Amino acid sequence: MVDMIISMLKSTVVTLEVFGLTLLFSIPLGFPLAAARMSRFKPLSWVVRVFLLIIRGTPLMLQLIVVYFGPYYVFHVSYDRFTASIIAISVNYACYFAEIYRGGIQSISKGQYEAAKVLGYSRTQTFFRIILPQVVKTVMPSMGNEVITLVKDTALVSIIGVVELLRTAQTAASRISSTTPIFIAGLFYFVMNWGVSAIFAFIEKKLNYYK
Repeated sequence: MVDMIISMLKSTVVTLEVFGLTLLFSIPLGFPLAAARMSRFKPLSWVVRVFLLIIRGTPLMLQLIVVYFGPYYVFHVSYDRFTASIIAISVNYACYFAEIYRGGIQSISKGQYEAAKVLGYSRTQTFFRIILPQVVKTVMPSMGNEVITLVKDTALVSIIGVVELLRTAQTAASRISSTTPIFIAGLFYFVMNWGVSAIFAFIEKKLNYYK
């Protein structure tokens, strides 16, 4: 049992690496996607809209398979499974974050832009000093929900052979013919999500304090 717990703790590190790197890449990537989606240049807006529809409308599991095996069949090039998992999940979540950002930005009334213009603010100053702080507070609950989902979606990387927490638990369950490792893995995921929820609750409290 002790060896099994140690093995699961080690694989939890992989899960946290997938989680952390996905956030690192997907959160900033969502901004240019949102900007392109709202662009007045219709061809660009249409292309990004279709891309978002495809990514958000197909299973993440399928995207992981395509990102990992696609380059080999098309270009005869293979690369690391872990890298493929980060690319696929980062792009997937960037698309969801892009739509969250877009909703937050479009929720700001036009009157605030006009007031900023009257006060002599440039477009850049208006966005960073007036619009962005309000958008951050608006989108934080939705972002929290997506990040919690991400913790659980890290388990999908096992489909391309990445050994993370759930894969280790399944292997252990098969070896000892017991579902105990699966329940232990569930407890691990619960603790991780509890931590994420606590962090977002703290951030929201601070944002509300300074409004």
